[in-house]
Amino acid sequence: MVGMERILVLQIIYLVLVGLEVFAWAGVGLLNPSQLEMFVDELPDMPKIKGYDVVNGFPVPNSLQIGMFHKKWKFHRDLPPTPVFAFGLSRDTATIPGPTIETLHGIDTHITWKNYLPSKHILPWDPTIPTAIPSTKKGIPTVVHLHGGIDEPKSDGLSTSWFTAKFRERGPTWTNKKYHYHNFQHPGTLWYHDHAMGLTRVNLLAGLLGAYIIRDPNVEAPLRLPYDEEFDRPLVVFDRSFRTDGSIYMNSTGNNPSIHPHWRPEYFGDAIIVNGKAWPHMIVRRRKYRFRIINASNARFFKFYFASGLGFIHLASDSAYNGRPVMVNNILLAPSEIADVVIDFSKSKSDSDILANDASYPYPSGDPVNEANSKIMKFIIKPHHELDTSRIPSKLINYPSPNLSSVSLTRYIALYEYTSKIDQPVHLYINGMPYEAPVTETPKVGATEIWNVINLTEDNHPLHIHLGLFVALDQTELLNIEEFKECMLKFNDAIKCHVGKAWLRLSLPYLRSRGQCDDEAIEIHQIEV
Repeated sequence: MVGMERILVLQIIYLVLVGLEVFAWAGVGLLNPSQLEMFVDELPDMPKIKGYDVVNGFPVPNSLQIGMFHKKWKFHRDLPPTPVFAFGLSRDTATIPGPTIETLHGIDTHITWKNYLPSKHILPWDPTIPTAIPSTKKGIPTVVHLHGGIDEPKSDGLSTSWFTAKFRERGPTWTNKKYHYHNFQHPGTLWYHDHAMGLTRVNLLAGLLGAYIIRDPNVEAPLRLPYDEEFDRPLVVFDRSFRTDGSIYMNSTGNNPSIHPHWRPEYFGDAIIVNGKAWPHMIVRRRKYRFRIINASNARFFKFYFASGLGFIHLASDSAYNGRPVMVNNILLAPSEIADVVIDFSKSKSDSDILANDASYPYPSGDPVNEANSKIMKFIIKPHHELDTSRIPSKLINYPSPNLSSVSLTRYIALYEYTSKIDQPVHLYINGMPYEAPVTETPKVGATEIWNVINLTEDNHPLHIHLGLFVALDQTELLNIEEFKECMLKFNDAIKCHVGKAWLRLSLPYLRSRGQCDDEAIEIHQIEV
């Protein structure tokens, strides 16, 4: 009983402290995005860090130390500097997003992620949800996950493997300071971001994210796609709202205030940020450019298109190439998804073009876009055509198709959102079980499984599985969702609920690193915890 009283007292202290911080933030007004002129800042090219070294002309493994720093960042010419958390080799060189880490296929990269963050957060957080809280109540927990990476679990950045500044306090699954990235998977675009339990949403909003590229010259050079720093650019896109003093605005009133005083799902910002600038512009030549577009928003989907009708040549999705290029007029990206595309500005009939967005929020049945969030960035196109030696090949990289005849197991994964008396979400369970429940999904290394994922919520939930890749086989609509929900309330077991072909089927040919199978994570990648 004494223990329970102590927990209650500590929770009340947390709520009071967070409440005082929220009161302080409330005194500064929310900025109207129309006060910020669009397309005045040039698109930054983020600094690059090589994850490999070169000795006697040959690439060799490299060890890096990358820090997380508290600093100020200019998101717009007319906006005061914004307090942020940023990745970099030093505080002075840290950027939003962080530096692009360039690696080579098969060459190991070792990174020690160092936490230099202050004792208090710059954004409101809610201790009533499962959260990484140091026993001393000092320091900001963080841990870095390489999204799309296939490495040992001890280098995966599990949410409970967090640590505070100077590793003073560490989470229950923390094991080692230095992370080992093998880079043995196929070439592609990944991204790294904070992954601390209960703090991911605020740590990402504060700026802890960046691009990570694995290149393989033996495979990619023959493709002759646009290449080098000028013509191959990551575009890290996310949304933010600001106060008039430049600080990041985040609604800190929970939608279930009697249960979670400050946790509110689905953050949607007013301004669209690309590579750390609000609605930037980029001067381009009349030729082909390659853009690796990363949706680093917490909850916003983007449906990218050009107002002029200029199209995209879709090369890759997330960390894997397509079998062949696909010409499309728009690109739909959920949070954490990546589209690797080529845009041929020689096809443009004007001297400028606007990259736009028309994805409602929440997607697909929420509010329509407005003047602020319907614009992404502007391309200013030089007048003269020039020689372009890059090309679009007829074929890219073919991966083995899943062998469904060798499926070892079929699983049913049901997503169910429990609500409060006022019909607001309280928590999301998988097959009726919380995150802390014992492990139930234990695929074997090298096995191929089929997972039937059943979404019983009102939202789109991007599914992300650590340490492996999967292929979507088909998708169908639930025939009687209310009947199925009632069944789930009774049994908490999707198999007993007999929904027939009413789910998304995934094939998981588990691509794992060197036989490691200790831990993994299944995530719903709206970044709201």
